[in-house]
Amino acid sequence: MTAILAEQKCVACRADAPRATSAEQAAHMQQLPDWQVLERASVPQLERMFKFANFAQSLEFTNRVGALAEEHGHHPALLTEWGRVTVTWWTHKIGGLHNNDFVMAAKTDLLHSGAGQPRT
Repeated sequence: MTAILAEQKCVACRADAPRATSAEQAAHMQQLPDWQVLERASVPQLERMFKFANFAQSLEFTNRVGALAEEHGHHPALLTEWGRVTVTWWTHKIGGLHNNDFVMAAKTDLLHSGAGQPRT
């Protein structure tokens, strides 16, 4: 059985850390149906756009994701616009996707769902 991603913790990642395998990515994506894996400059990234009623809600969500990122020491790219926020996770040190990215995507989903601050 696959562990629930949102309940996992990020682990310190070094430049020689292994990237998530195709099988691991496929298993993780089952828990992240609203996310997609995109490649930019040959770097796979995990991305989702969240919709809101206005800019204030978008900004508030951006700030909550930022606080989550600081808490875990793993930081996404965030694009805040009127009515939407695009969150993109990848691990810069390895130039690709690590388990941490999937964990943080799941925690981001919890923030959006109104479940409050996910367990760390």
